[in-house]
Amino acid sequence: MLRITELKLPLNHPEEALAAAIRNRLRITPRDLVRYTVARRAHDARDKMDIHFVYSIDVTVKNEAAVLARFKRDRHVNPTPDTGYRFVAKAPAGYAGPRPVVVGAGPCGLFAGLILAQMGFRPIILDRGKVVRERTKDTWGLWRRSELNPESNVQFGEGGAGTFSDGKLWSQIKDPRHLGRKVLSEFVKAGAPEEILTEAHPHIGTFRLVTMVESMRATVEALGGEYRFERRVDDIEVATGADGSRRLAALHLSTGERLATDGPVVLALGHSARDTFAMLHARGVFLEAKPFSIGVRIEHPQSWIDEARFGPCAGHPDLGAAAYSLSHHCKNGRTVYSFCMCPGGTVVAATSEPGRVATNGMSQYSRNERNANSGIVVGIDPARDYPGDPLAGIALQRQLETRAFEAGGGAYRAPAQRLGDFLAGRPSTRLGSVIPSYRPGVTMTDLAEVLPDFAVTAMREALVAFGQQIPGYDHPDAVMTGVETRTSSPLRITRGDDFQSVNTAGLFPAGEGAGYAGGILSAAVDGIKIAEAVARELVGRPVLADAA
Repeated sequence: MLRITELKLPLNHPEEALAAAIRNRLRITPRDLVRYTVARRAHDARDKMDIHFVYSIDVTVKNEAAVLARFKRDRHVNPTPDTGYRFVAKAPAGYAGPRPVVVGAGPCGLFAGLILAQMGFRPIILDRGKVVRERTKDTWGLWRRSELNPESNVQFGEGGAGTFSDGKLWSQIKDPRHLGRKVLSEFVKAGAPEEILTEAHPHIGTFRLVTMVESMRATVEALGGEYRFERRVDDIEVATGADGSRRLAALHLSTGERLATDGPVVLALGHSARDTFAMLHARGVFLEAKPFSIGVRIEHPQSWIDEARFGPCAGHPDLGAAAYSLSHHCKNGRTVYSFCMCPGGTVVAATSEPGRVATNGMSQYSRNERNANSGIVVGIDPARDYPGDPLAGIALQRQLETRAFEAGGGAYRAPAQRLGDFLAGRPSTRLGSVIPSYRPGVTMTDLAEVLPDFAVTAMREALVAFGQQIPGYDHPDAVMTGVETRTSSPLRITRGDDFQSVNTAGLFPAGEGAGYAGGILSAAVDGIKIAEAVARELVGRPVLADAA
């Protein structure tokens, strides 16, 4: 089979035009084209007057060798890559050895557990939160009634933080083993639309993610895995050898249970498990501070973004809601960029701690809500902005989230400001034409009283620059809602080449909370890598260099 890349066709091309374009590209006759499938489809909207689709196509032809020989110097015609997933190990029949433990049931923990179950190792998956349906009810309790459950919310519970997001399924990670394809394939088996296998920027949305997470849990359980919800890891025991080496010995859970760890433990905590990070630090597990970003959520009517990006093609059903990606390097040395852009979505309350406000963005599969929203965030780093111990970034997050709670007036209302007022340096007293979507509601104020001065200065410069890139982006009525602080983990639970903690054997830090991923797809891929490392540990095989 051959793969053709960069095959371009007009936006409104008829279905039969694709086969004709394949024949023309390969210079073959209709009878030489046996079959074809779309491997990937993207759209190129850089020229709003000439928007077109860009395809990658897998093609079966007669006399493939002759066609390949004809295009041997053409980088856009090659053999189709093998994207099938192969397990690195399998448990022996009737496996009765140590059962690996996975802490956290977000995307990373979910895939670590799934892969271990598929390999026959019967994992135990712990999560501090509830099953996804119950967790959804608790999350809506915050949004509708200002009632926060600190153990069951946007951050904690089955499915992880990605469940209440846009459900984006793409990443910029290097993926030479096509592990992302394994993730997407498992999502399709669990009920995701098959188009996520071919779209360049696939997404799912919250409602579909809920049912998919339930389906994947059922698969893990059918394979011998076990879920234990509402069990927070409150403490760990570490055994120290005569040579000073450390090895994880047991987990102490919030239920009072002591779980001996004769097998590996995967830590897929998510980026908001602040109490667990503090406990690990106190127990001597090596942590280090890492960069993250802070800022706000910004909202524009989706129709404005569609028109700015697609021009006369705005509203075309094959284009959907327009997205954007922006970045600006500021005079004060800071970089401001858009983060987790949600077309046709809403801004949501994403706190997990009482007395604090944090925001995030969410979309459903349809992406048909009134507004587009995105994080507008400023990159920060430990040496300059939060020096000290590895937990200093968490202290900074909490400080900003507490300010936001106070500026919002309590009840988890968020501080908000019109963009025009923010640029002018004056508090907002009213809304304009853009109605914010955040619930439990917003309080109009001055975000400069909430954010650090360097962030305010950088954002004011960047927003004007963004208005030059996307006409109308700096419209005075655009609404900014604060604060966005959970862009990524502010620390890393450092691991070695064997994927174990650099100073505590048996502990496998993983995913976004450990500082090794960012987003659903990259976290899930890291979960697969960790599962493979755990499996090799269990069967006594070394981790291969290419496993990373």
